[in-house]
Amino acid sequence: MISTSCGIERSRVIEYKPLLDRALELAEARPEFTVIVQRPQHPCPLVEGRDLDYAELMDATPEGAPCTPVKATDELYVLYTSGTTGKPKGIVRDSGGYATALAWSLPNLFDLHPGDTMFTASDVGWVVGHSYIVYAPLIGGVTTVLFEGKPIGTPDASTFFRVVSEHRANVFFAAPTAMRVIRKEDPEGAFMQQYDLSSVRGWFLAGERLDPDTYAWTTEKLAAATGRDIPVIDNWWQTETGWPIATNPIGLHRFPLKAGSPTKPVPGYQVEIVDAGGEPVPAGQDGLVVIRLPLPPGTMATVWGDDERFVSSYLSAFEGYYLTGDGGYLDEDGYVYVMGRTDDVINVAGHRLSTGTMEAAIASHPAVAECAVIGVHDETKGQVPRAFVVLADGADTDAEALAGELVTLVRSEVGPVAALKRVDIVPALPKTRSGKILRKTMREIADHRSDVVVPSTIEDPEVLERMRGALEG
Repeated sequence: MISTSCGIERSRVIEYKPLLDRALELAEARPEFTVIVQRPQHPCPLVEGRDLDYAELMDATPEGAPCTPVKATDELYVLYTSGTTGKPKGIVRDSGGYATALAWSLPNLFDLHPGDTMFTASDVGWVVGHSYIVYAPLIGGVTTVLFEGKPIGTPDASTFFRVVSEHRANVFFAAPTAMRVIRKEDPEGAFMQQYDLSSVRGWFLAGERLDPDTYAWTTEKLAAATGRDIPVIDNWWQTETGWPIATNPIGLHRFPLKAGSPTKPVPGYQVEIVDAGGEPVPAGQDGLVVIRLPLPPGTMATVWGDDERFVSSYLSAFEGYYLTGDGGYLDEDGYVYVMGRTDDVINVAGHRLSTGTMEAAIASHPAVAECAVIGVHDETKGQVPRAFVVLADGADTDAEALAGELVTLVRSEVGPVAALKRVDIVPALPKTRSGKILRKTMREIADHRSDVVVPSTIEDPEVLERMRGALEG
Protein backbone atom coordinates (compact mmCIF):
# COMPACT_ATOMS: atom_id res chain seq x y z
CA MET A 1 0.00 0.00 0.00
CA ILE A 2 1.40 3.39 -1.03
CA SER A 3 -0.17 6.61 0.26
CA THR A 4 0.58 10.22 0.98
CA SER A 5 0.05 11.65 4.43
CA CYS A 6 -2.57 14.08 3.14
CA GLY A 7 -4.33 15.51 0.11
CA ILE A 8 -4.48 19.18 -0.76
CA GLU A 9 -7.78 20.74 -1.82
CA ARG A 10 -8.47 24.37 -2.66
CA SER A 11 -9.63 25.31 0.83
CA ARG A 12 -8.52 22.43 3.05
CA VAL A 13 -6.00 19.70 3.71
CA ILE A 14 -7.43 16.17 3.96
CA GLU A 15 -5.71 13.76 6.35
CA TYR A 16 -5.30 10.45 4.52
CA LYS A 17 -3.54 8.43 7.20
CA PRO A 18 -6.54 8.05 9.58
CA LEU A 19 -8.65 6.90 6.63
CA LEU A 20 -5.97 4.42 5.58
CA ASP A 21 -5.53 3.09 9.11
CA ARG A 22 -9.28 2.53 9.45
CA ALA A 23 -9.45 0.80 6.06
CA LEU A 24 -6.67 -1.57 7.07
CA GLU A 25 -8.56 -2.38 10.26
CA LEU A 26 -11.64 -3.31 8.25
CA ALA A 27 -9.85 -5.19 5.47
CA GLU A 28 -9.80 -8.97 5.43
CA ALA A 29 -6.58 -8.99 3.37
CA ARG A 30 -3.86 -6.58 4.48
CA PRO A 31 -0.54 -5.59 2.92
CA GLU A 32 2.67 -6.63 4.65
CA PHE A 33 3.74 -2.98 4.86
CA THR A 34 2.73 0.50 3.75
CA VAL A 35 4.84 3.25 2.18
CA ILE A 36 3.94 6.80 3.20
CA VAL A 37 4.97 9.94 1.32
CA GLN A 38 5.13 12.63 4.01
CA ARG A 39 3.83 15.95 2.73
CA PRO A 40 4.94 19.12 4.55
CA GLN A 41 1.35 20.38 4.74
CA HIS A 42 0.52 17.58 7.21
CA PRO A 43 3.12 14.96 8.16
CA CYS A 44 1.63 11.98 9.97
CA PRO A 45 2.87 9.54 12.64
CA LEU A 46 3.96 6.12 11.33
CA VAL A 47 3.04 2.74 12.78
CA GLU A 48 6.27 1.01 13.83
CA GLY A 49 6.89 -2.24 12.03
CA ARG A 50 4.31 -1.54 9.31
CA ASP A 51 4.67 1.98 7.87
CA LEU A 52 7.79 2.91 5.90
CA ASP A 53 8.82 6.46 5.01
CA TYR A 54 9.13 6.94 1.23
CA ALA A 55 11.98 9.48 1.45
CA GLU A 56 14.01 7.20 3.72
CA LEU A 57 13.51 4.26 1.35
CA MET A 58 14.67 6.34 -1.61
CA ASP A 59 17.76 7.53 0.27
CA ALA A 60 18.57 3.94 1.22
CA THR A 61 18.40 2.69 -2.39
CA PRO A 62 20.19 5.30 -4.55
CA GLU A 63 20.88 2.68 -7.20
CA GLY A 64 17.15 2.02 -7.60
CA ALA A 65 15.54 -1.40 -7.91
CA PRO A 66 15.75 -3.87 -10.81
CA CYS A 67 12.79 -4.51 -13.06
CA THR A 68 10.75 -7.65 -12.43
CA PRO A 69 9.84 -9.64 -15.55
CA VAL A 70 6.20 -10.69 -15.80
CA LYS A 71 4.18 -12.71 -18.29
CA ALA A 72 2.23 -10.83 -20.94
CA THR A 73 -0.93 -12.42 -19.54
CA ASP A 74 -0.24 -11.46 -15.91
CA GLU A 75 -2.69 -9.00 -14.38
CA LEU A 76 -1.24 -5.48 -14.32
CA TYR A 77 -3.99 -3.83 -12.28
CA VAL A 78 -7.65 -3.91 -11.30
CA LEU A 79 -9.45 -0.62 -11.89
CA TYR A 80 -13.05 -0.07 -10.86
CA THR A 81 -15.50 1.65 -13.18
CA SER A 82 -16.67 5.03 -11.96
CA GLY A 83 -19.95 3.52 -10.87
CA THR A 84 -22.70 5.68 -12.35
CA THR A 85 -24.87 2.54 -12.02
CA GLY A 86 -24.09 2.28 -8.31
CA LYS A 87 -22.34 -1.09 -8.76
CA PRO A 88 -18.73 -0.55 -9.89
CA LYS A 89 -17.00 -3.45 -11.65
CA GLY A 90 -13.33 -4.33 -11.16
CA ILE A 91 -11.82 -4.21 -14.65
CA VAL A 92 -8.81 -6.52 -14.98
CA ARG A 93 -6.06 -5.37 -17.36
CA ASP A 94 -3.26 -7.63 -18.57
CA SER A 95 0.35 -6.51 -18.95
CA GLY A 96 1.44 -7.36 -22.49
CA GLY A 97 -1.65 -6.39 -24.43
CA TYR A 98 -1.93 -3.08 -22.58
CA ALA A 99 1.71 -2.19 -23.21
CA THR A 100 1.27 -3.03 -26.89
CA ALA A 101 -1.86 -0.91 -27.28
CA LEU A 102 -0.44 2.10 -25.47
CA ALA A 103 2.91 1.96 -27.27
CA TRP A 104 1.05 1.94 -30.60
CA SER A 105 -1.49 4.61 -29.67
CA LEU A 106 0.98 7.28 -28.58
CA PRO A 107 2.53 8.05 -32.00
CA ASN A 108 -0.44 7.03 -34.12
CA LEU A 109 -3.40 8.54 -32.26
CA PHE A 110 -1.71 11.43 -30.45
CA ASP A 111 1.30 12.15 -32.71
CA LEU A 112 3.62 11.95 -29.70
CA HIS A 113 7.22 10.78 -29.99
CA PRO A 114 10.28 10.45 -27.73
CA GLY A 115 11.20 13.87 -26.41
CA ASP A 116 7.65 15.26 -26.64
CA THR A 117 5.58 16.26 -23.59
CA MET A 118 2.04 15.19 -22.68
CA PHE A 119 -0.06 16.93 -20.04
CA THR A 120 -2.98 14.75 -19.02
CA ALA A 121 -5.02 16.69 -16.45
CA SER A 122 -6.78 13.68 -15.02
CA ASP A 123 -6.87 11.73 -11.80
CA VAL A 124 -4.30 8.92 -11.71
CA GLY A 125 -7.03 6.80 -10.15
CA TRP A 126 -9.09 6.76 -13.35
CA VAL A 127 -8.36 4.97 -16.60
CA VAL A 128 -7.22 8.09 -18.49
CA GLY A 129 -4.70 8.71 -15.72
CA HIS A 130 -3.51 5.12 -15.72
CA SER A 131 -3.11 5.02 -19.50
CA TYR A 132 -1.89 8.51 -20.40
CA ILE A 133 -0.29 9.92 -17.26
CA VAL A 134 1.57 6.79 -16.20
CA TYR A 135 2.02 3.90 -18.61
CA ALA A 136 1.87 5.22 -22.19
CA PRO A 137 4.25 8.19 -21.80
CA LEU A 138 6.78 6.09 -19.89
CA ILE A 139 6.61 3.30 -22.50
CA GLY A 140 6.91 5.79 -25.36
CA GLY A 141 9.74 7.95 -24.03
CA VAL A 142 7.42 10.94 -23.66
CA THR A 143 7.62 13.38 -20.75
CA THR A 144 4.47 13.24 -18.63
CA VAL A 145 3.19 16.05 -16.42
CA LEU A 146 1.77 14.91 -13.08
CA PHE A 147 -0.70 17.55 -11.93
CA GLU A 148 -2.63 17.78 -8.66
CA GLY A 149 -5.51 20.23 -8.53
CA LYS A 150 -8.69 21.48 -10.11
CA PRO A 151 -9.09 23.42 -13.38
CA ILE A 152 -10.36 26.39 -11.36
CA GLY A 153 -9.49 27.81 -7.95
CA THR A 154 -5.83 26.70 -8.04
CA PRO A 155 -5.59 29.65 -7.99
CA ASP A 156 -7.93 30.53 -10.87
CA ALA A 157 -9.18 29.27 -14.25
CA SER A 158 -5.75 29.78 -15.86
CA THR A 159 -4.10 26.79 -14.17
CA PHE A 160 -4.15 24.36 -17.10
CA PHE A 161 -2.86 26.96 -19.55
CA ARG A 162 -0.07 27.96 -17.17
CA VAL A 163 1.07 24.34 -16.87
CA VAL A 164 0.94 23.85 -20.65
CA SER A 165 3.06 26.96 -21.13
CA GLU A 166 5.61 26.19 -18.41
CA HIS A 167 6.21 22.60 -19.54
CA ARG A 168 5.86 23.19 -23.30
CA ALA A 169 3.23 20.46 -23.57
CA ASN A 170 2.58 19.21 -27.10
CA VAL A 171 -0.68 17.45 -26.24
CA PHE A 172 -3.21 18.38 -23.59
CA PHE A 173 -5.78 15.82 -22.43
CA ALA A 174 -8.71 16.42 -20.06
CA ALA A 175 -12.44 15.83 -19.68
CA PRO A 176 -15.04 18.06 -21.36
CA THR A 177 -16.25 18.92 -17.84
CA ALA A 178 -12.94 20.71 -17.24
CA MET A 179 -13.48 22.96 -20.23
CA ARG A 180 -17.06 23.66 -19.17
CA VAL A 181 -16.04 24.78 -15.69
CA ILE A 182 -13.26 26.93 -17.17
CA ARG A 183 -15.78 28.46 -19.54
CA LYS A 184 -18.12 29.13 -16.63
CA GLU A 185 -15.38 31.06 -14.82
CA ASP A 186 -13.88 32.70 -17.91
CA PRO A 187 -16.48 32.82 -20.71
CA GLU A 188 -14.33 35.07 -22.92
CA GLY A 189 -11.26 32.83 -22.68
CA ALA A 190 -9.10 35.68 -21.40
CA PHE A 191 -6.87 33.38 -19.35
CA MET A 192 -5.83 31.42 -22.44
CA GLN A 193 -4.40 34.56 -23.96
CA GLN A 194 -2.10 35.18 -21.00
CA TYR A 195 0.10 32.17 -21.78
CA ASP A 196 2.26 30.87 -24.61
CA LEU A 197 0.45 27.83 -26.01
CA SER A 198 2.56 27.62 -29.17
CA SER A 199 3.85 24.13 -28.28
CA VAL A 200 0.37 22.56 -28.44
CA ARG A 201 -0.42 20.30 -31.41
CA GLY A 202 -3.64 18.72 -30.14
CA TRP A 203 -6.26 19.38 -27.45
CA PHE A 204 -7.85 16.03 -26.53
CA LEU A 205 -11.03 15.61 -24.50
CA ALA A 206 -12.53 12.35 -23.21
CA GLY A 207 -14.47 10.75 -20.36
CA GLU A 208 -17.94 11.87 -21.42
CA ARG A 209 -19.62 13.19 -24.52
CA LEU A 210 -18.01 16.34 -25.93
CA ASP A 211 -21.09 18.40 -26.71
CA PRO A 212 -20.90 20.57 -29.85
CA ASP A 213 -21.11 23.82 -27.87
CA THR A 214 -18.10 23.01 -25.68
CA TYR A 215 -16.21 21.84 -28.77
CA ALA A 216 -16.98 25.10 -30.59
CA TRP A 217 -16.06 27.31 -27.62
CA THR A 218 -12.77 25.52 -27.00
CA THR A 219 -11.83 25.62 -30.69
CA GLU A 220 -12.68 29.30 -30.99
CA LYS A 221 -10.83 30.41 -27.84
CA LEU A 222 -7.72 28.35 -28.62
CA ALA A 223 -7.58 29.89 -32.10
CA ALA A 224 -7.97 33.38 -30.63
CA ALA A 225 -5.20 32.73 -28.10
CA THR A 226 -2.71 31.16 -30.50
CA GLY A 227 -3.60 32.39 -33.96
CA ARG A 228 -3.54 28.76 -35.10
CA ASP A 229 -6.00 26.00 -35.84
CA ILE A 230 -5.41 23.66 -32.90
CA PRO A 231 -7.56 20.55 -33.35
CA VAL A 232 -9.93 19.93 -30.43
CA ILE A 233 -10.25 16.16 -30.60
CA ASP A 234 -12.94 14.11 -28.94
CA ASN A 235 -12.04 10.65 -27.66
CA TRP A 236 -14.54 7.92 -26.98
CA TRP A 237 -13.41 5.01 -24.85
CA GLN A 238 -14.15 3.30 -21.57
CA THR A 239 -12.47 1.99 -18.46
CA GLU A 240 -13.12 -1.40 -20.00
CA THR A 241 -11.14 -0.70 -23.18
CA GLY A 242 -8.18 1.14 -21.64
CA TRP A 243 -7.46 3.23 -24.74
CA PRO A 244 -9.51 5.06 -27.41
CA ILE A 245 -12.18 3.25 -29.40
CA ALA A 246 -12.79 6.23 -31.67
CA THR A 247 -10.80 9.40 -32.23
CA ASN A 248 -9.13 11.48 -34.92
CA PRO A 249 -5.78 9.66 -35.31
CA ILE A 250 -3.61 12.69 -36.03
CA GLY A 251 -0.43 10.60 -36.15
CA LEU A 252 -1.88 8.53 -39.00
CA HIS A 253 -4.28 10.85 -40.77
CA ARG A 254 -6.15 13.98 -39.75
CA PHE A 255 -9.79 13.64 -40.76
CA PRO A 256 -12.06 16.69 -41.03
CA LEU A 257 -13.59 17.29 -37.61
CA LYS A 258 -17.32 17.07 -37.04
CA ALA A 259 -18.84 18.62 -33.93
CA GLY A 260 -20.42 15.99 -31.69
CA SER A 261 -18.38 13.09 -33.08
CA PRO A 262 -15.13 11.52 -31.83
CA THR A 263 -14.47 10.89 -35.55
CA LYS A 264 -13.85 7.27 -36.62
CA PRO A 265 -13.05 3.93 -35.00
CA VAL A 266 -9.33 3.42 -34.56
CA PRO A 267 -7.60 0.32 -35.97
CA GLY A 268 -8.46 -2.70 -33.87
CA TYR A 269 -12.10 -1.75 -33.20
CA GLN A 270 -14.96 -2.61 -35.57
CA VAL A 271 -17.80 -0.44 -34.30
CA GLU A 272 -21.34 -1.24 -35.44
CA ILE A 273 -24.86 -0.06 -34.58
CA VAL A 274 -27.66 -2.55 -33.95
CA ASP A 275 -31.25 -2.43 -32.77
CA ALA A 276 -32.65 -4.16 -29.70
CA GLY A 277 -32.84 -7.40 -31.64
CA GLY A 278 -29.22 -7.25 -32.72
CA GLU A 279 -29.99 -6.33 -36.32
CA PRO A 280 -27.88 -3.67 -38.11
CA VAL A 281 -29.51 -0.25 -38.52
CA PRO A 282 -29.01 2.19 -41.42
CA ALA A 283 -26.52 5.07 -41.29
CA GLY A 284 -27.86 8.01 -39.30
CA GLN A 285 -30.29 5.90 -37.26
CA ASP A 286 -29.87 5.61 -33.49
CA GLY A 287 -29.21 2.23 -31.98
CA LEU A 288 -26.96 0.33 -29.60
CA VAL A 289 -23.23 0.77 -30.09
CA VAL A 290 -21.44 -2.59 -30.21
CA ILE A 291 -17.94 -3.74 -31.13
CA ARG A 292 -17.41 -6.89 -33.16
CA LEU A 293 -15.23 -9.47 -31.43
CA PRO A 294 -12.36 -10.05 -30.97
CA LEU A 295 -11.41 -6.92 -29.05
CA PRO A 296 -7.93 -5.51 -29.67
CA PRO A 297 -5.01 -5.72 -27.22
CA GLY A 298 -5.24 -3.64 -24.06
CA THR A 299 -8.94 -4.14 -23.44
CA MET A 300 -10.32 -5.82 -20.33
CA ALA A 301 -9.52 -9.46 -19.62
CA THR A 302 -12.38 -10.06 -17.17
CA VAL A 303 -14.18 -8.62 -14.14
CA TRP A 304 -12.16 -9.17 -10.97
CA GLY A 305 -13.37 -12.28 -9.20
CA ASP A 306 -16.43 -12.65 -11.39
CA ASP A 307 -15.93 -14.15 -14.87
CA GLU A 308 -19.67 -14.74 -15.15
CA ARG A 309 -20.40 -11.04 -14.66
CA PHE A 310 -17.86 -10.25 -17.38
CA VAL A 311 -19.69 -12.49 -19.84
CA SER A 312 -23.22 -11.48 -18.79
CA SER A 313 -22.50 -7.73 -18.72
CA TYR A 314 -20.52 -7.41 -21.93
CA LEU A 315 -20.61 -10.48 -24.18
CA SER A 316 -24.04 -12.11 -23.85
CA ALA A 317 -26.42 -9.53 -25.35
CA PHE A 318 -25.49 -10.25 -28.98
CA GLU A 319 -23.42 -13.20 -30.16
CA GLY A 320 -20.04 -12.12 -31.49
CA TYR A 321 -20.21 -8.58 -30.06
CA TYR A 322 -19.02 -6.59 -27.07
CA LEU A 323 -21.86 -4.45 -25.72
CA THR A 324 -20.55 -0.96 -24.93
CA GLY A 325 -23.67 0.15 -23.04
CA ASP A 326 -23.76 3.32 -25.13
CA GLY A 327 -26.30 4.47 -27.68
CA GLY A 328 -25.55 6.37 -30.85
CA TYR A 329 -25.18 6.11 -34.60
CA LEU A 330 -22.75 6.06 -37.52
CA ASP A 331 -23.20 8.67 -40.24
CA GLU A 332 -22.76 8.03 -43.97
CA ASP A 333 -19.04 8.87 -43.73
CA GLY A 334 -18.47 6.32 -40.98
CA TYR A 335 -18.15 8.90 -38.21
CA VAL A 336 -19.20 7.68 -34.76
CA TYR A 337 -21.75 9.62 -32.70
CA VAL A 338 -22.12 8.46 -29.09
CA MET A 339 -25.16 10.09 -27.54
CA GLY A 340 -24.90 8.64 -24.03
CA ARG A 341 -25.49 5.52 -22.01
CA THR A 342 -28.39 3.41 -23.22
CA ASP A 343 -30.20 4.02 -19.95
CA ASP A 344 -30.12 7.72 -20.90
CA VAL A 345 -32.52 6.99 -23.76
CA ILE A 346 -36.04 7.77 -22.62
CA ASN A 347 -39.37 6.60 -23.98
CA VAL A 348 -41.90 9.42 -24.36
CA ALA A 349 -45.29 8.22 -25.54
CA GLY A 350 -43.67 5.44 -27.56
CA HIS A 351 -40.92 7.64 -29.00
CA ARG A 352 -37.33 6.73 -28.04
CA LEU A 353 -35.45 9.98 -27.47
CA SER A 354 -31.82 10.64 -26.56
CA THR A 355 -31.35 12.89 -23.55
CA GLY A 356 -27.93 13.71 -25.03
CA THR A 357 -29.61 15.35 -28.01
CA MET A 358 -31.71 17.51 -25.71
CA GLU A 359 -28.65 18.38 -23.62
CA ALA A 360 -26.79 19.49 -26.74
CA ALA A 361 -29.64 21.85 -27.62
CA ILE A 362 -29.82 23.30 -24.09
CA ALA A 363 -26.03 23.68 -23.84
CA SER A 364 -26.01 25.87 -26.95
CA HIS A 365 -27.76 28.66 -25.01
CA PRO A 366 -25.18 31.28 -23.94
CA ALA A 367 -26.54 31.45 -20.38
CA VAL A 368 -25.96 27.73 -19.78
CA ALA A 369 -22.67 26.43 -18.39
CA GLU A 370 -23.73 22.81 -17.81
CA CYS A 371 -26.90 20.77 -18.02
CA ALA A 372 -28.36 17.33 -17.54
CA VAL A 373 -31.61 15.90 -18.86
CA ILE A 374 -33.24 12.86 -17.26
CA GLY A 375 -36.42 10.97 -17.98
CA VAL A 376 -38.87 10.76 -15.08
CA HIS A 377 -41.94 8.57 -14.75
CA ASP A 378 -45.22 9.90 -16.14
CA GLU A 379 -48.56 8.10 -15.86
CA THR A 380 -49.67 9.11 -19.35
CA LYS A 381 -46.52 9.18 -21.48
CA GLY A 382 -44.38 6.64 -19.64
CA GLN A 383 -41.56 9.13 -19.25
CA VAL A 384 -41.11 12.86 -19.69
CA PRO A 385 -37.82 14.78 -19.75
CA ARG A 386 -36.69 17.16 -17.02
CA ALA A 387 -33.74 19.47 -17.41
CA PHE A 388 -31.34 20.70 -14.75
CA VAL A 389 -29.21 23.69 -15.68
CA VAL A 390 -26.15 25.38 -14.16
CA LEU A 391 -25.88 29.01 -15.22
CA ALA A 392 -22.74 30.49 -16.73
CA ASP A 393 -20.97 32.96 -14.47
CA GLY A 394 -22.24 36.45 -15.10
CA ALA A 395 -25.41 35.25 -16.80
CA ASP A 396 -28.02 37.92 -16.08
CA THR A 397 -31.30 36.23 -16.80
CA ASP A 398 -34.67 35.59 -15.24
CA ALA A 399 -35.04 31.92 -14.34
CA GLU A 400 -38.60 31.66 -15.62
CA ALA A 401 -37.75 33.42 -18.86
CA LEU A 402 -34.69 31.20 -19.40
CA ALA A 403 -36.74 28.06 -18.78
CA GLY A 404 -39.16 29.18 -21.47
CA GLU A 405 -36.35 29.85 -23.91
CA LEU A 406 -34.82 26.43 -23.30
CA VAL A 407 -38.14 24.65 -23.75
CA THR A 408 -38.58 26.48 -27.05
CA LEU A 409 -35.01 25.62 -28.08
CA VAL A 410 -35.50 21.89 -27.47
CA ARG A 411 -38.87 21.98 -29.23
CA SER A 412 -37.22 23.61 -32.23
CA GLU A 413 -34.15 21.37 -32.47
CA VAL A 414 -35.48 18.03 -31.22
CA GLY A 415 -39.18 18.37 -31.95
CA PRO A 416 -42.45 18.75 -30.05
CA VAL A 417 -42.42 15.03 -29.22
CA ALA A 418 -39.59 15.72 -26.73
CA ALA A 419 -42.27 17.24 -24.46
CA LEU A 420 -39.78 19.12 -22.28
CA LYS A 421 -41.75 21.35 -19.95
CA ARG A 422 -39.75 21.63 -16.75
CA VAL A 423 -36.33 23.24 -16.36
CA ASP A 424 -34.72 23.63 -12.92
CA ILE A 425 -31.84 26.05 -12.30
CA VAL A 426 -29.36 24.45 -9.88
CA PRO A 427 -25.97 25.58 -8.50
CA ALA A 428 -24.17 22.35 -9.47
CA LEU A 429 -24.74 18.85 -10.87
CA PRO A 430 -23.85 15.69 -8.91
CA LYS A 431 -20.93 13.85 -10.48
CA THR A 432 -18.45 11.08 -9.94
CA ARG A 433 -14.87 12.13 -9.30
CA SER A 434 -14.14 11.36 -12.96
CA GLY A 435 -16.66 14.01 -13.99
CA LYS A 436 -19.60 11.85 -15.07
CA ILE A 437 -23.03 13.19 -14.15
CA LEU A 438 -25.06 10.83 -11.95
CA ARG A 439 -28.13 10.79 -14.18
CA LYS A 440 -29.27 7.35 -13.02
CA THR A 441 -29.20 8.38 -9.36
CA MET A 442 -31.00 11.64 -10.17
CA ARG A 443 -33.66 9.73 -12.08
CA GLU A 444 -34.23 7.26 -9.24
CA ILE A 445 -34.68 10.10 -6.74
CA ALA A 446 -37.06 11.93 -9.08
CA ASP A 447 -39.09 8.73 -9.43
CA HIS A 448 -39.28 8.43 -5.61
CA ARG A 449 -37.51 5.05 -5.67
CA SER A 450 -36.89 3.53 -2.25
CA ASP A 451 -33.77 1.65 -3.39
CA VAL A 452 -31.67 4.59 -4.58
CA VAL A 453 -27.97 3.71 -4.67
CA VAL A 454 -25.55 6.63 -4.45
CA PRO A 455 -22.19 5.50 -5.91
CA SER A 456 -19.21 5.60 -3.58
CA THR A 457 -17.34 7.50 -6.29
CA ILE A 458 -19.54 10.60 -5.97
CA GLU A 459 -17.43 13.77 -5.95
CA ASP A 460 -19.51 15.80 -3.46
CA PRO A 461 -22.52 14.18 -1.75
CA GLU A 462 -23.72 17.60 -0.59
CA VAL A 463 -24.42 18.61 -4.20
CA LEU A 464 -26.85 15.73 -4.53
CA GLU A 465 -28.48 16.51 -1.18
CA ARG A 466 -28.99 20.14 -2.17
CA MET A 467 -30.67 18.96 -5.37
CA ARG A 468 -32.88 16.41 -3.67
CA GLY A 469 -35.71 18.89 -3.07
CA ALA A 470 -35.81 19.86 -6.76
CA LEU A 471 -35.60 16.22 -7.86
CA GLU A 472 -38.42 15.06 -5.60
CA GLY A 473 -40.66 18.02 -6.40
